[in-house]
Amino acid sequence: MSNEGLEQRYEEMTRRPVKLLVCQMAVPTIIAMVTTALYNVVDAAFIGRLSTEGTAGIGISFAYMTFIQALGFFFGHGSGNHISRALGAKDISSASVVASVGFITPFLLGTLAAILCLTNLSGLSRLLGAPAEVVPYANDYLRYIVAATPFMMSALTLNNQLRLQGNARIGMVGIVSGAILNIVLDPLFIFTLEMGVSGASLATAVSQLFAWCLLLRGTFRPESVHIRLRDFKPSWKVYYEIFRGGLPSLFRQVFNCAAAVSLNYCAALYAAPGEAASAVAAFAVVTRIMMFAFSVVLGFCQGFQPVCGYNYGAKKYDRVRESWLFASCVGTAFLLVISAAGFAFAPQIVALFRSEDPALIAIGATTLRWQCAAFPLVALFTATGMLFQNIRMTGPATLLSITRNGLFFLPALLLLPLALGLQGVQMAQAVADALTFILAVPYAIWINRKLKNNMQ
Repeated sequence: MSNEGLEQRYEEMTRRPVKLLVCQMAVPTIIAMVTTALYNVVDAAFIGRLSTEGTAGIGISFAYMTFIQALGFFFGHGSGNHISRALGAKDISSASVVASVGFITPFLLGTLAAILCLTNLSGLSRLLGAPAEVVPYANDYLRYIVAATPFMMSALTLNNQLRLQGNARIGMVGIVSGAILNIVLDPLFIFTLEMGVSGASLATAVSQLFAWCLLLRGTFRPESVHIRLRDFKPSWKVYYEIFRGGLPSLFRQVFNCAAAVSLNYCAALYAAPGEAASAVAAFAVVTRIMMFAFSVVLGFCQGFQPVCGYNYGAKKYDRVRESWLFASCVGTAFLLVISAAGFAFAPQIVALFRSEDPALIAIGATTLRWQCAAFPLVALFTATGMLFQNIRMTGPATLLSITRNGLFFLPALLLLPLALGLQGVQMAQAVADALTFILAVPYAIWINRKLKNNMQ
C-alpha cells in the first residue's frame, strides 16, 4: 500500500460523516453477503426440484461449510482487525506481515483438511448427522466442496482483510463474480450435464476458485495491503495478534458448526416415522432463508467495522460510538420488516424450495415462524459483538459470539424436544435469540457509557 494511498484512506475514514461512511462501506459488503447467500438458496432450490433427499444432503453439508467459515473468518477477522488498527496508526509494515501470514496459513490448513476428509466422505457425512438414506446425496455434494477447501477458506480470509482495510468494493467484485458464476453453472451442471447433486457441488467449487483468483488479484491494487511470500513471517507474536482479533469469530463459527450438526441429528430423531429426510430438508431450507435475510444485516454491521477500527486506532471514540449505534438501529428496523413478512407468508416461502413434499412444507413453515418471532433482536447483539471484537475487548466479544448458537441454542435444542418433541427443535433458535439479546443489553449499555466517557 503506497503512502499516498494510506493518507487518502486515513482522511476518508476519520473525517467523512460517519453515517454516510458506514453506508458507503456497507453497500458493497451487503451486495457480497446477499449474493453469497443467494447462491446457497439457489443451490437448494435447484436440488429441491430433484428430491427431498438431495435437499437434505445439502443441509448436511452446511455443517462442513461452517467449519470452512470458522477458520476463514478466524484468520480473516483476526488479521483484518489488526490491519485496520495498524493502518489507523500508520504502521504499514506490521499490516503487511499480518496480512500475508493471515492468508497463507488457512490455505495450508485447508489443504490438510481436504486431504483428510476426502479419504472417508461417507464417514464425514454420518458424522455431520446424515440419515442412512441421505448419506449418498451428502457425499455427492461434499466431494467437490471438500476438494476446494483451501481456496474457500483463504478466500474468506482475503475478503475480510480487504473489507477491514476499507476496500470492501474489491472484495465485493470477487465474491459477487464467483456467486454469479455459481448461479450460471448450477443449471448447466445439474440438469444439462445431468450431474445432479454433484453438479451443484462442482459449480460451487469452480466459482469459489474463480473468486479466490479475483480476491488475490485485488490485494495488489495500490490502495490495498499486498500479499507477498517474503512477508510470510510466522511468529508467536503475529499469531497472538490474529488469535486475539479472531477468537470471537472462531468460537462463533465453531458453535455454528456444532449447532448445524446437532440440528441435523435432532431433526431426524424427533421427526415422525418416515419423515426424517423431510425434517432435515425443512431445516436446511429455513436455515438458508434466514441466512439470506441475515446477510443484509451482517453486511451492514460489517460496514461499520472498518470505520470502527480506523477511528479506534485514531482515538476518535465519538465516531466509534456513532457508527455502532447507527448499525444497530438500521439492522433492527430491517429485521422487523423482514420478520413480519416471513411470519405472514411462511408456507408459501418454504414451498418455493420443494412444493412436492407436504411434510417438508409443514415442518419448515412452523420453524420459519418461530425464528421470525425473535429475529429482530439479532441486530443489537451482532453489532455489539463486532464492536467489542474490533476494539480488542476479546472477553465480551467472545462471550457474545458463543451465546446464540452455543451457550443458549445447544442446551435449548437438547432440552426443549424432551418435552415438546419436534416443536422443541423448531423453537430452539428463537429461545436462544431472546436469551442472547437479554445478555447483550447490559454489555451494550456499559460500552456506550465507556465510549461516552472516553470522548470527554
